[in-house]
Amino acid sequence: MTAHDIIRVSVSKNKQLMTKSLNLTSDYKLRGLLVVAAIAVVLGGTHLAHADQFDDQINALKAQNASTLGVLNGLESQASSYQGQIDALQAQIDAVQAQLNANLAQQDSLQQQIVADQQQIDLKKQQLGATIKSMYIDGQTSTIEQLASSKDLSDYVDKEEFHTAVQNQLDAKIKDIANLQSQLQKKKVEVDQLVTDEKTQNDQLGSAQSQQNQLLAFNEGQQSAYNAQISANSSQIAKLRAAQIAANARFSGGAVGSGPTCGGGYPAKWCEIPQDSVIDDWGMYNRECVSYTAFRVAESGRNMPYWGGRGNANQWVSDAQSAGIPVDHNPQAGDVAISLAGAFGHAMYVESVNGNGTINISQYNVNLDGRYSTNTISVGNLYFIHF
Repeated sequence: MTAHDIIRVSVSKNKQLMTKSLNLTSDYKLRGLLVVAAIAVVLGGTHLAHADQFDDQINALKAQNASTLGVLNGLESQASSYQGQIDALQAQIDAVQAQLNANLAQQDSLQQQIVADQQQIDLKKQQLGATIKSMYIDGQTSTIEQLASSKDLSDYVDKEEFHTAVQNQLDAKIKDIANLQSQLQKKKVEVDQLVTDEKTQNDQLGSAQSQQNQLLAFNEGQQSAYNAQISANSSQIAKLRAAQIAANARFSGGAVGSGPTCGGGYPAKWCEIPQDSVIDDWGMYNRECVSYTAFRVAESGRNMPYWGGRGNANQWVSDAQSAGIPVDHNPQAGDVAISLAGAFGHAMYVESVNGNGTINISQYNVNLDGRYSTNTISVGNLYFIHF
């Protein structure tokens, strides 16, 4: 595969990855806006439609965080791919640069050799000129004079042969050097072209690498944004939990996590599993205050309406009134006591009523830990639903 093919394939893959990444970004931005809007509704009023108790909103934020983590894992894998392509391109750049350096050195060597050969040609031409001049001078001397100046006929013949031999040698040497210089010039043209091509190839590889770096930077920017979103969601979860725990403080009767996990006859199929992992028979998450009180009402033989999707405790007062179920501030054993405090309220089962104005209650999840607990509390401004 040529450098052009590598670059073309790389750019094509990058465009596909960029499109996918942008689509994911748009999708999760929309989900983030929807969750933020849901939180705004929760904090702005006491009646929330289509929710499953306070922890449902927390679970929505957790679910978004889980989805965002999935996107982050994909982005990290994508970033690794980008980095791998950057490294591969760098390896190609290094290889081409090494060849370029070798050709530049050869180019310089050829140029030096061409100059040296030209100097040799110039020297041989000077020598040939001197020989020709000598022969010319000798040619101006008559044959009789040359014979007279020679020791004998053999000496005369030797002079003639010497001049001719020197001239032939110089001619041959000049031709050889000229041929060599021609070859060197041809070789230099080839090397010059290689140098030009390799510089162009390196420029193209550098451009492709720059694209990869830009995609990697964009990817890392997305990761940073998603991490910020996860951090913001986690912070919001902590604030919502803290606010509801504070609102439930007078019902807790002890520190967080002080009660047993199960109790009050709540079925093991809902209690001995992680909180909010299944939906009960009334459409509410397990080990929640509303799930437990719904179970206690149904277990006593009374009718417990299916309020799936309307599970916030602070909704039960209006839900009961809409269903014609009596609601007031006068507690009776078997009632469901409702606190409207906090963003989502709290539901408790009235075990008995004391003569001093207090009631004995049992409950789940008062500290948002999914645990069972009991307490004796004052009636205060609680509502009591008489199922």
